[in-house]
Order: sequence, then structure tokens, then C-alpha cells
Amino acid sequence: MISRGERLANYAMLALFAVIAVFPVLLILQTALSNDGIVSEGRASSLHFENFADAWDQGHFGSYLRTSVVVAILVVGLSTLFSVLAGYAFGTMRFRGSEVLFYVILLGIMVPAEALVIALYFDMRELGLTNTLVAIVMPQVAQSTAFGTFWMRAYFRGSSREVVEAARIDGAGHWTTLWRILVPMGRPALTTMIVLVFMWTWNEFLIPLIMATDESLRTAPLGLAFFQGQYTSGTALLAAGATLVALPVIVLYLFLQRHFIRGMVEGAVK
Repeated sequence: MISRGERLANYAMLALFAVIAVFPVLLILQTALSNDGIVSEGRASSLHFENFADAWDQGHFGSYLRTSVVVAILVVGLSTLFSVLAGYAFGTMRFRGSEVLFYVILLGIMVPAEALVIALYFDMRELGLTNTLVAIVMPQVAQSTAFGTFWMRAYFRGSSREVVEAARIDGAGHWTTLWRILVPMGRPALTTMIVLVFMWTWNEFLIPLIMATDESLRTAPLGLAFFQGQYTSGTALLAAGATLVALPVIVLYLFLQRHFIRGMVEGAVK
């Protein structure tokens, strides 16, 4: 039984961490809504919402965000499909070489992208795929599938054996058991994986930088870096651009936070 003093101490600690986490966000918003001349003097000013419109127009964030949305949809969709299929196979089936193959797939998590991106670039160039959407999407699909396979394998291994056996008795095959029984039951785990993969894909910087030089293929983080190089003195515009780039991840998390937290807690308990 937790005493009242321990409960108050817990709330005080959580409040402290919340302030530490929220303060940089509020500082960025304050900077984005301020006037550059006044920001440099460290004083508050009237709210300038036009900074977001100026950053949107001058930084071409409409095009960059559209590219990021397309890349994120493709990466999240393909990696989710591959992860569910591979996780189900490794989590519920036993076949020769399954353990070895699973650890080979895990190399996608262990080896950083920085160690492979140069060789990957030359491979893509030999295939004539550089400066295309495929060169940006497929390496991230491979990375995300490695993590997703690990994540979904843990869920399928911890799923109820009784439910699977009951489905088999009723005549359900692997395909029906997977998509009509286990996947709906694993919505929290699946949602958590989708949020994580979306966040990593949206914030990915190195692969789009190396694989594409065409401005039409720049993603939002890459566009923000080029925008920073052009407007190094425009503090308010840079903060407004950073807010625009971060906004989709924040909105997605706010909509899916209940499933995300539930999936994380269930994974920790298992």
C-alpha cells in the first residue's frame, strides 16, 4: 500500500520531469511567435502567427511535407505488412534455421545506417535508382522491418495459445488466424510499432540526404536543414519551420497515445 507521502513524492517527481520535457517545446513556440529583433534581446513580444506562413512559403515546406507524408506512408505500410508476416512466422512456427535467420534479421537493428549508407548508395547507383523515391523508401523499409519483426515476434509468442488452438479446431488456417484473430487482438502492439516506425521515418535525415539530390525529393527534416542554411539569422522563422516539421508526429501521438502506452506497458509486462 502506497502511503500519502510516497504518492505526493511521485506526483512531484512526475511534475518535475513534465516541466523539463515541456519547457523546450514552449521555448520553441515562444520563439516561433516572436519578432526576430526582439528575440535577440531576450524579451517577449506580441504574437506573430504570420511567421508560420512566411516559413511555409519561403522554406517550401508544403513540398517537403508532402514528400515526407508519401515516404512515411510507404515505409510504415510496407514495413508493417512485412513485420506482421515475419513476426507471425517466427513467433508461431518452428522450421529449420529459424533462429539463425531471425538473428540475421536482427542485424538490421544492430548495425547503424551510417555504416552501410555509402555502400548502399553505390549499389543503388549501379541499379539506376539514386535520386528516386525507391532509394529513399526501401532502405528504411528494411531497417523498420528488422525492428518490426522483433517486436511482432514477441507479441505472437506471448499471445494466447488457447485462442489459436480453438481457431485451428474450427478449421481456420494460418491466414485466417493471423488477420482475423491475432492482429485484431494485438492492436496495441501494432499501434505502438506503427507510431515508432512513423516517428523514425519522419525524422530520418541521412538516407534522404545521400540518396536524393533533387529538391522535389527532399523530406521535411532535410528541407529544414537547407532552410537553416539560408536563414541562419531568422530565429523566429527557423523555430516556425521546426514547429511545422514536428507537428505531424505530435498530432499522430496525441491521437494514438492510449494505444501506444498500452502497447508499451503490455510489452514490458510480457
